[in-house]
Amino acid sequence: MPSAQRGEDGLYRNPADPSDRPTQGTWAIWSRLLFETQDGAEPRDAIPVHRIGRTELDALDPAANHIIRLGHSSHLLKLRGTYWLIDPVFSERASPVQWAGPKRFHAPPLSLDELPPIDGLVLSHDHYDHLDEATIAYLRERVQRYFVPLGLRARLQAMGVDPQRVSELDWWQGASHAGVQLTAAPAHHFSGRTLWDRNSTLWASWLIQSGEERLYFSGDSGYFQGFKTIGERAGRIDIALLENGAYDSYWPSVHLSPEETIQAFKDLGAQQLYLVHNSTFNLGFHHWRDPMERVADIAERESLPLATPVIGEVLTVGRPRQNVRWWKDLR
Repeated sequence: MPSAQRGEDGLYRNPADPSDRPTQGTWAIWSRLLFETQDGAEPRDAIPVHRIGRTELDALDPAANHIIRLGHSSHLLKLRGTYWLIDPVFSERASPVQWAGPKRFHAPPLSLDELPPIDGLVLSHDHYDHLDEATIAYLRERVQRYFVPLGLRARLQAMGVDPQRVSELDWWQGASHAGVQLTAAPAHHFSGRTLWDRNSTLWASWLIQSGEERLYFSGDSGYFQGFKTIGERAGRIDIALLENGAYDSYWPSVHLSPEETIQAFKDLGAQQLYLVHNSTFNLGFHHWRDPMERVADIAERESLPLATPVIGEVLTVGRPRQNVRWWKDLR
């Protein structure tokens, strides 16, 4: 798997992949977004949220690795006593403005001012549902170190972050901080925050190693052969946080369908599958329960180790837990 491909125009591109399928044109996609009804794309009932506070966080075993689901792709990690954030979005909307755009289905399980001091913050790419300016502005003096793909240092600097605190990585480059090893890995996606800066920054997935355990976070990605390469190079992945939501036939190579999420998990050779990128924002046309239900059905048939945690739930890597379909009776 080559590193990121950057053309003479300075824009990043996905390397050619036999799994790639064409995306519909911009006009077709916007016409659908503006005029097509999205039946069932938003829940009518309240999404369950487990409120979590500092007392519960501080009581978590400092010798273990813990994942706390904040919603969508946002997670708080406690890695052998150190606190990390992945793609934190605490704003009401995943949008450049807070008066329009996709609105949260639920509140975060804790507020920004309830967060512990953060040792490291990891970003996968610059889309609004992964890089939230208001969240970064609040955290900018409260995070020791930021780990981002190429081009995002300037994004963070514009949001008030000291650029000397930012480690900017190409695919397969690594860094370490507070006893945690990080490697930026390939993903099959795109970037941009306006109509004029598409693909001017890189997108990435991440391998995160704490002690003997290794986590994989896919960021946003369509299915591609790179999942096999990542699994081979990683050697062992204890848990894979794989995106599963906002997929559509109009953009088949941008996000993973449920069946592709299962295949990516198998390609990675991971020990446990953990679903992300659903149940918080309406970013597609499928029913809001569809991503989890379809993956859960396959996992049940094939006896695959699946985690679909409730918002705010703590998952301790490598320890037994009982998975439940918490969405089953919700409308």
